[in-house]
Amino acid sequence: MRFGKDKGRPPAASQQSVRVESGVGYGVQGADVHVFGDGVPVYLLANRKPPPVSDAKFLRELPSRMLNAHFQVVDFTGRQDELAQLREWRDKESRLAVRWLHGPGGQGKTRLADQLAAECTGLGWKVVTALHGPGLVWPSPSLQEDLRLTDAAGVLLIVDYADQWPLSHLTWLFSNALLHHMIPTRILLVARSANAWTPIRATLANHQVDVSTTPLRPLPDGPAGRLQMFTAARDAFAARYGLQDVAHLASPSPLEDPEMGLTLTVHMAALVAVDASAQECRPPRTPEGLTLYLLDREHLHWARLYGDGTHELTPGQRIHRTPPASMERVVFTAALTGALPRARAIQVLDSLQIAPGAEHVAADHVHCYPPLMPSPPNEPEHLSALEPLYPDRLAEDFLALTLPGHHADYPAQPWASSTIQELLTRTANGFAAPWTSRTIGFLAAAASPGRWPHVADHLNRILLDDPALAVAAGSAALTALAYIPEMDPQVLEDIQLHFPSGPYPELAPGRVAVVRRTTCHLLASTSDPAEQAVLHSELAVSAGQAGWNEEALAANEKAVQIRRRLALEQAAQLPFLSRSLSDQAILLSHLGRFHDALTASEQAVRIQRRLEETRTGEACDLAYALSQHSVALVELGRLEEALAALEETVEIRSRHQETRDDRRSYAMALSNLSVVLRKLDRFRQSVEVSMSAFVIRKSLYEENPADSLPGLADSANTLGTQMLQLRWFDKAVFFGEAAVHFYRQLVHVNKDKYEPDLGDALTNLGMILAEVERHDEALAHAEESVKLHRSLASTNRAAHEPHLANALSNLGVRLSLQERMDEALAATREAVQIHQRLASDSWDAFGERYAMSLSNLGYQLAKVGERRDALDVSKEAVLCYRKLSEINGAFTSELARTLHSHARIRLHLHEEESAALQAATEAFTLYNKLTARLPEAFAAYLPATLTTVADSLSALGREAEEGHIRQCIENADFAAAAKVLAAW
Repeated sequence: MRFGKDKGRPPAASQQSVRVESGVGYGVQGADVHVFGDGVPVYLLANRKPPPVSDAKFLRELPSRMLNAHFQVVDFTGRQDELAQLREWRDKESRLAVRWLHGPGGQGKTRLADQLAAECTGLGWKVVTALHGPGLVWPSPSLQEDLRLTDAAGVLLIVDYADQWPLSHLTWLFSNALLHHMIPTRILLVARSANAWTPIRATLANHQVDVSTTPLRPLPDGPAGRLQMFTAARDAFAARYGLQDVAHLASPSPLEDPEMGLTLTVHMAALVAVDASAQECRPPRTPEGLTLYLLDREHLHWARLYGDGTHELTPGQRIHRTPPASMERVVFTAALTGALPRARAIQVLDSLQIAPGAEHVAADHVHCYPPLMPSPPNEPEHLSALEPLYPDRLAEDFLALTLPGHHADYPAQPWASSTIQELLTRTANGFAAPWTSRTIGFLAAAASPGRWPHVADHLNRILLDDPALAVAAGSAALTALAYIPEMDPQVLEDIQLHFPSGPYPELAPGRVAVVRRTTCHLLASTSDPAEQAVLHSELAVSAGQAGWNEEALAANEKAVQIRRRLALEQAAQLPFLSRSLSDQAILLSHLGRFHDALTASEQAVRIQRRLEETRTGEACDLAYALSQHSVALVELGRLEEALAALEETVEIRSRHQETRDDRRSYAMALSNLSVVLRKLDRFRQSVEVSMSAFVIRKSLYEENPADSLPGLADSANTLGTQMLQLRWFDKAVFFGEAAVHFYRQLVHVNKDKYEPDLGDALTNLGMILAEVERHDEALAHAEESVKLHRSLASTNRAAHEPHLANALSNLGVRLSLQERMDEALAATREAVQIHQRLASDSWDAFGERYAMSLSNLGYQLAKVGERRDALDVSKEAVLCYRKLSEINGAFTSELARTLHSHARIRLHLHEEESAALQAATEAFTLYNKLTARLPEAFAAYLPATLTTVADSLSALGREAEEGHIRQCIENADFAAAAKVLAAW
């Protein structure tokens, strides 16, 4: 590994970040704290703590405590291959890497992660854990954390239950300053499944991260590896019991059983074998029996604590006053809510009316299940209660066995269902309880395939009454529900009806899982092709909004196929077919398949034309089809056709502005029209149309910012570049910075959708800032844009490589201005290679970009003295722009710029000064004509270009003519200069 301690780096200053709300402050040194508006932290970071030293008697009281990874009773055993993979991942050369470690509960994820953490600590790394919020229990704010990285060899951040974090919260975490120092940084995300990984991986694209995933497989079949794990666990448990000779104790359940594939199950077998030996009883012989044995030990502990008060002289003075039956209900409740602040826990217990009263019950439960996160004794306001049963899988089994409907030898309780209903009761304001995600998630895990199917019956009843609870539970819970075979399809359909409209990235994986399940069910239950098409279309929309374009396209293609057949016989299906074809064009464009997108959009427009002729079509449907058609046309460089489509779209939209959606669509059409007008050299009209779009979008934003920010960001980005061309630099900076600010906000909401836009806005802002001499900032934005687009292109080359090439070309210019020529040439050459390949496939779409990259490369080659290459590249750039300008006058300004650059290169290299004079003269002539049309944009280029003419004359020894031209420059008499040059 190349990275090591940066001993030459000065020690970090002691800078503390603190957020204080209502007198309570959470602080860290060397990192950020992100908080919600009410002062509750989004998450807290803490240094990894070594496992606590636990008294053997305390552990024996409840044998399940020895299974809690928090206490690490058993030394790490097995999983050597997975540990080796994590070590290799840690030691890679990349600065920032993220790995998603996933496997079912009980597979040993937490211990594996902690083993890596312990080894990293020994190697001098800073190891940090992230505690998610908005949490129900937080450590005392007085327990400040020092997260400074002085002399740290690297940073390892461990995030447990990562699939339970909302995407936006993980986004804040990934932006934390702790993770962005110039030392190796690793983020290990630990989760139960891989379902949430796809959108999270997309989120990480903004940080140019090395991402990977590791599934934690079941233990290998056969007793060999499992026996080693069993033996290590048995001996560790025996030491806590004070047992010496335990070699004769074998696994009660055959280790080769498929159900023994979990690390937890093997450890349970070892624990039961040892405990049964200590109790001098016979252990059970099945995995299910192991669970029942351990739960029986919980019951026995509750009974021992309570004792028999009937013969006590003063039963009112008893310390432990909660009967076992009441304690069982409290433990059931704690498994569903998780640990709570003590005051909140007492409110919950009071609502359940558990004898002998909430205060006593809470105190007795704390004595039985002490908090894992203690608070200082002098801060009672930070005490917690209702610490749940551990490990999670045992708690899930306890929930399932307590609920009626199973056939195991364990008494179900009649109060179990009503307790869940009470805990999930909404607040007076209609909000879901803060533990809803845990409650639904734990029940869904217990009902997962191969476990306790009767729990699904209880979930069905709960969610049939309030389907929106599933949505409130979040994406991970939704995904788990969708994969339970016994879930009632009608319940899942009701849940689907409660999804919020529009893209909602934090729900995306779970939403798609539910829609996928309901779609399969409904497709099997209907023979109506029209309904089948609707179902495929809804799945396509759901997957598309999540950014899963391949799945969305596959579903949409099925809808198109069905609607094509139906439209042959039913004219009423044509509008639906047209809409599906337009949607297909959008998805194909997102995937970089622009020619296929054009085919689909052309068909959609043709259908709408036919409907218009028969007066059965809707004008706005035609506008929608034309708008999507124009996108494909622009991408392929067919600008005149795109202009015609957009002008018709704008005309239609201008007549339909009754609703916010209508106004939003009108502004979008205006914005798209502005882009095409600019490309067609109708610059003044382009600016006017852009301002019209901006005014509408600003009005929409002022009415409701929540649904209007994307449009406002788009307008700001467009206006920034237009103001730059007009050389109105203050306005250009204002709009450019606003665009980047807006897109950063949008990326926090939906990475997949808005990251490409952020990258383009960064490129544009870099160009603007360079013009106002803010070169360091310009370079930083250019570098960020390249990193972002490179990451996007690694996942979808066709869609994002053109943007990467543009960003590289811009970065080359920024680096060149700072005299970092080796880096500049590397970036520009890469841009040229990409643009050349793209232009060879589609000159209309990419010829302009290829010419631009060539022009930049020629100038940079000349700066470093590569004379022949510079001249050859510059010549090719001039030829490309001449070809483009002959077809489209919009490229005249770029031809003039390239001719001027070519002339300067020739002069710099003392190469054919007569050719330099010819190029400079043509450049001046073109700029003079452009200035007549748009002086504010082009007049500034006349003095520089005319100076190059004079320099060329000087190089040729034509002193008299040189003097005349320099006099024109001094007098700013460019009309006279134009006459002189025309006479030559």
